[in-house]
Amino acid sequence: MPREQYQTKLENLRDDVLYMSELVADRLRMGLDALERQDAELGERVITGDAEINDLYLELERQCTDLIALQQPVAGDLRFIAASFKIITDLERIADLATNLGEYAGEAEREVFPDVDVQRIGDDTLEMLDAAVKAYAESDPDRCHAVAEMDDDLDAACEAASDLVVRDLIEQDHLGEDESVDDVEATMANVSRLLLTIRDLERVGDHAVNIAARALYMIENDDELLY
Repeated sequence: MPREQYQTKLENLRDDVLYMSELVADRLRMGLDALERQDAELGERVITGDAEINDLYLELERQCTDLIALQQPVAGDLRFIAASFKIITDLERIADLATNLGEYAGEAEREVFPDVDVQRIGDDTLEMLDAAVKAYAESDPDRCHAVAEMDDDLDAACEAASDLVVRDLIEQDHLGEDESVDDVEATMANVSRLLLTIRDLERVGDHAVNIAARALYMIENDDELLY
């Protein structure tokens, strides 16, 4: 394959990874919106839309495999292709977590812990994802490190939110004697949903760090953030 065609394929791969990242960020925002509005219909759109992302993931996986098998790239090109392959894997998993949010939106009956700001945590994860993808797109090592630092704040926010749910559940005595079995079950279902939501958003942040880590390795052959 002529060198020009090879470079075009590399550029196309980068563009396709960025396109996938846009789709995934859009699904994550939709999942958060569905959850905030308890909109089962919007949540279902997130769920059904996951098939498109899965298909795109498989296509990009094929592109990466073909470039490695047919072109035998070395040095920087090989790191770029390997990073792209790992990044699309993290993007696909973020999309799966967005699907979870869509499912929670369909299950939620009422908001029992208004003091827990899930949307703010969700916005933080979207900011991390955006920064990580820009680090990859612009070969920006400073952004890679910034994402890792942002994750410390996200972890602290998720831990504080989870603690608040448990503390409020105990202090406010949601499971009082005057509540019916159905009320107790509904409360516990919503508590479980909220804790799962917090956990899933924390995992989105972890995947954003993975993307930044792979980008840093691609840019500088630096594995500092990989472990």
